[in-house]
Amino acid sequence: MKASDLKKKSAADLQQELLSLGKAQFSMRMQLATQQLGNTSQLNAVRKDIARIKTVLTEKGVQQ
Repeated sequence: MKASDLKKKSAADLQQELLSLGKAQFSMRMQLATQQLGNTSQLNAVRKDIARIKTVLTEKGVQQ
């Protein structure tokens, strides 16, 4: 996910995306704890996507 693509989305869409990524991150953390997560790099990618969305929301002046 690129920051330029995120900047084109509305704040409501970004909030929804942030919520779904948060749920995905939680699920992956549980899979990691139970040793069911095969590709651990996905966890880092989701963390970075969450950070990108939060940065774009801050730039737009929207409270998270």
